[in-house]
Amino acid sequence: MMDNEPLQLLADFVHRYPDLLVLSGAGISASSGVPTYRNSEGQWQRRPPVQHGDFLNNHGTRQRFWARNMVGWRFMRDARPSPSHFALAGLEALGMIRSVVTQNVDGLHQRAGSRRVIDLHGRIDRVRCLGCDALFHREDIQRWLEQHNGLFAQQVGEVGPDGDAELDDLDYSALQVCECQFCGGTLKPDAVFFGGTVPQQVVADAAAELQRAEALLVVGSSLMVYSGFRFCRWAAAQGKPIAVINQGKTRADGLVALKLSLPCDALLPALASRLRASVAD
Repeated sequence: MMDNEPLQLLADFVHRYPDLLVLSGAGISASSGVPTYRNSEGQWQRRPPVQHGDFLNNHGTRQRFWARNMVGWRFMRDARPSPSHFALAGLEALGMIRSVVTQNVDGLHQRAGSRRVIDLHGRIDRVRCLGCDALFHREDIQRWLEQHNGLFAQQVGEVGPDGDAELDDLDYSALQVCECQFCGGTLKPDAVFFGGTVPQQVVADAAAELQRAEALLVVGSSLMVYSGFRFCRWAAAQGKPIAVINQGKTRADGLVALKLSLPCDALLPALASRLRASVAD
């Protein structure tokens, strides 16, 4: 059984600041089977993902990406929310979470029932045309890819947190890449690739939510990427306390009021249960 002290500390934090902004990272999806990018020391533990500029400028890079993503998507499509996703949705329903800003692109917060979610880095279940801005369902693109690339559709590989898959070194030159049915433009998952930038309006919306919140709760993120870390810097500048639930070190360890180095699932479901009981009493 878990030591009750971490749970008590977290419950005290939420009771003290019941209007929270939650910032979530890959760690919250780990028990859904979605791997994390980094280890407990914050060090990268996967092959480097495709870079934004390479995807835009190199057809071969796009072939490689879609071959691997065709394999990874099957897993991401079927992934189920973790107990922590459901716990956060429950805390939102209790009125204790203002909104969730997630660095993840898997859409699992929404599948768990969270209603106020800002997808900081976008979503991989949508595909956008870079020419005419049309949006497509990722599953529709999957069907096209599998119909036109039967050999690649049979591949299997270890899946990454962005829907990429580790495949053996293959010759991708024969892969057919789907183009926009309206303008023939390049299609790209509606997510921010490494080397890309988060849309300004998304950042502004998330910053406004932090401005209105009483405190920041970070869940399952090492905060090594600046797009997430800056929320801790903003909260500190605004004099708002920060609590972090994350196994291992984070970039913001020197800024936080409460650090709990435990798996999300060891704390959040128990927290939600306790707080539901206190509201019912």
